[in-house]
Amino acid sequence: MQVSQQTKKPYFRSSRNCPLSEPDSPPVDYKNIKLLQKYISERGKMIPSRITSVSAKKQRELAVAVKRARFLGLLPYLQR
Repeated sequence: MQVSQQTKKPYFRSSRNCPLSEPDSPPVDYKNIKLLQKYISERGKMIPSRITSVSAKKQRELAVAVKRARFLGLLPYLQR
């Protein structure tokens, strides 16, 4: 009987660091289309931060940058 394996939390996830908060990460900018496309799904929606492990502050910056890029025509609103 292995008690140590049964007492572990079954849904425990190790905390992941924000990939955009690291010192060598590129700044979040509406002109950086390659960076923004990593956080947009195939349908054109933003991928949630619980999946991408982006911090809340950087997620808001991403949302503003995506909206600006869409308004200027750098990113499409929809992808069919």
